[in-house]
Amino acid sequence: MKVAVVGATGLVGRTMIEILAQRNFPVSELIPVASQRSAGKMVSCRGQDYRVHTMEEGLERKPDLALFSAGGSTSKEWAPSFARIGCYVVDNSSAWRMDPDKKLIVPEINAHILEKDDLIIANPNCSTIQMVVALGPLHEKFGIKRLVISTYQALTGTGKVAVDQYNAEREGRPPGEGQSAYPHPIFENCIPHCDVFYDNGYTREELKLVNETRKILGDDDIAITATAVRVPVLGGHSESVNIEFRNPCAKAQLIELLENAPGLVVLDNPEQNIYPMPLMAQGKDEVYVGRIRVDESQPNTFNLWVVADNLRKGAATNAIQIAEYLVEKSFLPLG
Repeated sequence: MKVAVVGATGLVGRTMIEILAQRNFPVSELIPVASQRSAGKMVSCRGQDYRVHTMEEGLERKPDLALFSAGGSTSKEWAPSFARIGCYVVDNSSAWRMDPDKKLIVPEINAHILEKDDLIIANPNCSTIQMVVALGPLHEKFGIKRLVISTYQALTGTGKVAVDQYNAEREGRPPGEGQSAYPHPIFENCIPHCDVFYDNGYTREELKLVNETRKILGDDDIAITATAVRVPVLGGHSESVNIEFRNPCAKAQLIELLENAPGLVVLDNPEQNIYPMPLMAQGKDEVYVGRIRVDESQPNTFNLWVVADNLRKGAATNAIQIAEYLVEKSFLPLG
């Protein structure tokens, strides 16, 4: 199977290439693709070096699968061209997520809605992915009425320029030209500003949590509000999620559902200081849940703490799991 990774020199693109190897995805030919500026560079996979191609060159190689992580404008321009040659596109940008004709997929929750002619498939936002892995089985059983979400998002979610800014500040030097991702210092700071602000005072990241969650769970009636915060953590997003259910729910029932949910690990023993943290989630593909407790201020309401590696399950791993499902359903041929 010919697999193109579009945005191969970026943080998510490089992680995609690593995970393709780690999960033994059936790649017969790897086609790294990036901007004209990065063309000719080399990337490695399984000890072999591959030359980075331009978009036009990648399209000419006629891949069977293209994993896109190169920004919304690039995806809008090029994903349809790849789809027209019969290539499945799994896109990690925001370009197609809210398109009513495109599926927004977290495999543990809704991969079953994919059909053979879904050639462009949207990969959700990182903070949405990890949260709905936990919320999916709970919504199916009890019905979610309202969510109050606070995120603590790693700076790697912004990309390499954020890492450059953090490293410069940590070393006590001013960031170089083009090395500032944020309007304020990120080292030893928290910035309640993820993406751009809208007129209603919410950021685009916060509204992604609202709109994408409703679409994935298939319920536009869920009331959702969110605050997204960038924190000086290199890897791993954390979320505090307050969930009000429509139907009565006992804590023991909730924990049992979470313990049996695919892709989820419950770490919830505060007496022993056991709870999820971004440090222990780094390099893992699972979503971790802990600090499970009843909200004593109103009925049928609980608090969860949800943590995952934002570059892996929050982006690259989820995209490759979608591709694995396409193989499993024989939508993608193995030869």
